Amino acid sequence: MIVLMALLMSLQAFGIDAMLPALGEIASEFNADGNDRQQVIGAYFLGSGLGALFPGMFADRFGRRPVLAVGLFAYIGFSVACALATSFDMLIAMRLVQGFTCAGLSVVPAAIVRDQVGGDRMARLMSLIMMIFLIVPIIAPAIGQVILMFAGWQAIFVAMAVVGTLVAGWTWLRLPETLTDETRQKIDVGTVARNMGQALLNRQAIGYVIGSGLVFGSLFGFLNSSQQLIGEAFGMGNYFALIFGGAVLGMVAANFLNSRIVERFGARRVSHTALFLFIAASLLQLWSASIGAQTVWQFVPILSFSMAMLGFVGANFSSIAMQPFYHIAGAASSVHASLRMTLGAVLGVAIGAAYDGTAVPLAIAMLVCSLLSLAIVLFSERGRLFTRPNG
Repeated sequence: MIVLMALLMSLQAFGIDAMLPALGEIASEFNADGNDRQQVIGAYFLGSGLGALFPGMFADRFGRRPVLAVGLFAYIGFSVACALATSFDMLIAMRLVQGFTCAGLSVVPAAIVRDQVGGDRMARLMSLIMMIFLIVPIIAPAIGQVILMFAGWQAIFVAMAVVGTLVAGWTWLRLPETLTDETRQKIDVGTVARNMGQALLNRQAIGYVIGSGLVFGSLFGFLNSSQQLIGEAFGMGNYFALIFGGAVLGMVAANFLNSRIVERFGARRVSHTALFLFIAASLLQLWSASIGAQTVWQFVPILSFSMAMLGFVGANFSSIAMQPFYHIAGAASSVHASLRMTLGAVLGVAIGAAYDGTAVPLAIAMLVCSLLSLAIVLFSERGRLFTRPNG
């Protein structure tokens, strides 16, 4: 179950990270100007955020399996459509629709886990899922780079369709339905509005949803500009996949460590500590980028540490936010994912657009986003951090 949930979520990561080495080639073929190439990534993020608002309500009514099936078919079909795109605008439109229609692949796995466990145990399982999931961002750029050695960027989308088909087959054969009759919800305006309103207006949850959207927005900003920053500004294009994968390794290690310690110390204590360390790393990155000609060997270690701290933040923030919503896990997961992804996508686009050939805009964004995240978490916790109410 853990491996399958990770694979379902990792399709989204593969659809983003495998494309990173191809952004320069796509920009060249379609004559895309400057930072416009980032739209290939940003459109997918934005579509996923907007689309995430809907799968949860259907998953709470019809079950988890049918919604996943729709998302998988959309992922496969629009991967093929992207490969056949004949203009940059058409490619961006297909990426936006693809992200929108397969958003359930990000939403439903969290609801499936919440169907079965809660509290710090859910945080532990989500960490294990994230640990497996993060293997994909490590290897996806390398896969994309290898494909580009033998074929055009269109072949990467074909590879996405093939991988999606394999995961769909495994899901059909091995995933049981986890929605029970007791928690099945009606689809009507009143029920949907009430459930989503409840998930959004809960003070304990909303700070963690917005807080994670803020800090991961800064990560999305890095993803949008990573090919330009690492490949062009630092002149490491031939080693892009290796450097990118090395930076993500910290998140894998963090999620593994989190799975071992979170039930002992509690999701709040671990994630709050990580958020403060992320703020400290952002300050260090800003200082390093501002004092002169920063090198890739100065940039990457600090970035890797920051991404490792996100490994402690992501699963724990998500689990804390989902804790009050066992009876409406699908709707809560959906509205939370939508808000988190849309906020992150908008921030990622803005941060990417501010790219100026240095890491300074990214470092400023990381610092501002993490400080705002701390402020909103303090609101949710009524000014008290490092508590363990579920302990």
